[in-house]
Amino acid sequence: MVIAIALATYAIGGSATAAVATVLVACSCAIAMATPTTVLAAVGWAARRGIVVKGGRYLEALAKVDVVVMDKTGTVTMGRPEVTDTLPLVAGTQEDLLSAAASLERRSEHPLADGIVRAAEKTALTLGTPTRFEVHPGEGVAGELAGEPVVCGTERLIARLGIEIPEPIRQRVAALSADGKSVVRVARSGRLAGLVALTDTLRPEVAAAVGQIRALGIGRVILLTGDREPAAAAVAARLGVEFEAELLPAEKIKAIERLQREGHIVAMVGDGINDAPALAQADVGIAMGVAGTDAAIEAAHVALMRDDWQMIPEAIALSRRAFRVIAQNLWFTAAYNAVGILLAASGWLPPVGAAAAQSLPDVVVMLNSARLLRARRHSP
Repeated sequence: MVIAIALATYAIGGSATAAVATVLVACSCAIAMATPTTVLAAVGWAARRGIVVKGGRYLEALAKVDVVVMDKTGTVTMGRPEVTDTLPLVAGTQEDLLSAAASLERRSEHPLADGIVRAAEKTALTLGTPTRFEVHPGEGVAGELAGEPVVCGTERLIARLGIEIPEPIRQRVAALSADGKSVVRVARSGRLAGLVALTDTLRPEVAAAVGQIRALGIGRVILLTGDREPAAAAVAARLGVEFEAELLPAEKIKAIERLQREGHIVAMVGDGINDAPALAQADVGIAMGVAGTDAAIEAAHVALMRDDWQMIPEAIALSRRAFRVIAQNLWFTAAYNAVGILLAASGWLPPVGAAAAQSLPDVVVMLNSARLLRARRHSP
């Protein structure tokens, strides 16, 4: 287009000098620099804050997010659940039940498993070594201890393995769940042997961070969890968010796909190995860096090097500001080129002046992008 304008200038005015000045004043460099310099500054600033963004396209997706979904255990909670109730249902003591559960669960990476093992270690229980061990993602674990089949997990896993759960026990589980506790069912030799209930502490900054996310105009924040509905409802009520409970990892993926089909740009916040598929499916997967497993951090597009929910609205605010800066760079460069070409084509700007003027937008674009680096914080 610039060459066409220069040819038209020469054809109409007959001035080769004006035509040359028209070509010289056009600043294509600033247009090419407008986006990468801003992305580089934004990603660099985020890294200094402990927010690792794995590429410019995820920064762009983060700026467009309109739905945030999140895991519960280890993500909105501290990820260090403590055992509150140990209820044997057959012959045997609480210690027997806890020892069997901990012997199996110590091979698991789930936060609930860690809580059971820590409770057993506090009481100095002797733990066995499973001779067989199976992980059922999102449901629990199964194996053998001294030749005896043992299962620890959700009601879904227990029922799927053909183990009966009496109605009074279901009611007891419902009462524990209503208090916000997560309940692990323990079965031995094909019979339900007992219940282990755990509770986890909500991260103190989550409620404020959810409020900041809403302040950014993100209307939907959804809790996706494998916990039973009463426990999920208790946490969701405290945070004022939507929830979907009793989800397997594959069902979390389906929930995100459903939102994406509805036209939403989805960010998923998670920490565990069970969250990795959902983190990968989301437009932007955000992994809690300290509590998060290696699988979750690898699958995510953004990793937080501190388990601080305040970093999530901060990252979204940064991405949005970055794209405002890109728009400023492009509009300034376009306006500058338009004025410069007009002055050069009309003979007001000689070639030497045009060559000097051509470099000015590069400096302005770099300085404008560098403002992102100087900011102390990018608040919602």
